[in-house]
Amino acid sequence: MPGGRSSHKNAGKPTRHLLFSEALLQAKGVPPPTATQPSATHQEMTDLAQEPTMDRILQEISAVGRRLERMDSAMVSMAAETKSIRTEIASFQTCILGLEQRVSKAEAHASSFQDRDQELLFLRSKLTDLEDRSRRDNVRFMGFPENIEGEDLHGFMRDTLPRLTGTIFEPPLEFQRAHRLGPRRTGTDARPNRS
Repeated sequence: MPGGRSSHKNAGKPTRHLLFSEALLQAKGVPPPTATQPSATHQEMTDLAQEPTMDRILQEISAVGRRLERMDSAMVSMAAETKSIRTEIASFQTCILGLEQRVSKAEAHASSFQDRDQELLFLRSKLTDLEDRSRRDNVRFMGFPENIEGEDLHGFMRDTLPRLTGTIFEPPLEFQRAHRLGPRRTGTDARPNRS
């Protein structure tokens, strides 16, 4: 009975293929055959033959199954990659936290060094001042008339000392500081000229 045709011996009797076709027709809403109504018309059978067969349906189901398996495999792979990425991110976060702690410590040390640097500069300036004061020879001149030095006290001392001592200084005298003691006196408070 290849192809679903009936043999001469079974002419007029439905075959298995015919019964399967009738079941498909019934699923489509075609009423089952009765004694007064023949089982299936030639047109109905042709329509049924043009529709996908069970093999075609099974092939489609199998293809869908393979696609689902590939999708499952891809999702498993994506899940593994996501887990790997999460692990790397956690590792990076740990490294960043460690670096932040080291930077905080370095900033604290840098601030401490800046404070010490400022203190060192202050102490150096004090030391320089103390060295200057310890080396300084203070000379006090008294008895000069008021305002005789004019505006240039350094120049007055440079010119007056060689004359007073009768010595020519080579190199010429240099003064770190020269200043008056007390405020200038004018009028009756002025010092007399004792030349």
